[in-house]
Amino acid sequence: MLRINDDITIEDWELTEQFMRASGPGGQNVNKVSSAVELRFEAERSPNLPAPVKIRLRRLAGRRWTKEGALVLQVDETRSQVRNREIARDRLTDLIRAALTAPKRRVATKPTYGSVKRRIKAKKVRGEVKAMRGKVEGEE
Repeated sequence: MLRINDDITIEDWELTEQFMRASGPGGQNVNKVSSAVELRFEAERSPNLPAPVKIRLRRLAGRRWTKEGALVLQVDETRSQVRNREIARDRLTDLIRAALTAPKRRVATKPTYGSVKRRIKAKKVRGEVKAMRGKVEGEE
């Protein structure tokens, strides 16, 4: 069982862990030991997550979200299988916590009258400067 906050806990049946050989440094240990972990969380079927949280979680997950509605995290950072499992679970917890907070609604604002006037005056001055850059006509 994975505790997210006081209200939300993820049951063991919602999580699937699969171990495989990791890439990278580690010498022969890499070829012998399955230390990388793939954590699969069946988010779409989870009864513990409200619908808006699932929608935000899907957006945060990006490519890690499967067509079946599962969230897949792969970790092969350390040579220790136990540590990789902890990192994967921590990342899942962080993602779900990030999805719990609803984004703030943007309040449309209007520029002040003075700022509009200053902007237009600056544009006019700049236009006059550029207009003066033409070829000089006159003596030969």
